[in-house]
Amino acid sequence: MVVLIFLAAYLLGSIPSSVWMGRAVKGLDLREHGSGNAGASNAFRVLGKPIGTVVLIADMLKGFLAVYLSHLQSEILPGTESWMMLRIGLGIIAVLGHIIPVFAGFKGGKGVATMAGIGLAIHPYAALAAMGVYLLVFLFTRLSSLGSLSAVISYPIWMILVFQTEYRALWYFSIFVPILVIITHRANIARLIRGKETTILKKKPGS
Repeated sequence: MVVLIFLAAYLLGSIPSSVWMGRAVKGLDLREHGSGNAGASNAFRVLGKPIGTVVLIADMLKGFLAVYLSHLQSEILPGTESWMMLRIGLGIIAVLGHIIPVFAGFKGGKGVATMAGIGLAIHPYAALAAMGVYLLVFLFTRLSSLGSLSAVISYPIWMILVFQTEYRALWYFSIFVPILVIITHRANIARLIRGKETTILKKKPGS
């Protein structure tokens, strides 16, 4: 059963909501427009706020629901360190599915929204605090990538120092998250350094 729910987590993460929404509503492949990323930020940029919001919620749900697949097994008892490791593992597999989705030619997004969904499922207070950091940075700069980087860098501080979670697995997860986001945002970081990162504004393809 554990093997099956990990497979289910990957398939759940592989649902390319932004790609499917772009094709269904606008008749385009989102990966060929804007930043070229199949994620919520580019969906807002290229497809507009209503569709971007749907994509954001869908991508967050992938991570959130993947964590709750842990309830489909009975081998690992809830509340234990092993149980938390299982929940985190399922979430990470869903993020990998989002980044390399089997349903979209293994070319997906960067996984920030999906990781936010995981955070809400395993420790909502730390996740909401990090989201608050994202919102503040984004409102001041209109740069989603800078907001995402600021939020994940703050995440271990919220998890370990502020809320002082007793699960060591959550300590390691909170440190893993910024490492993964920095790796997947290498191009964004380079554009930020050059001052050429684009803001999230509704932008029609070809305009």
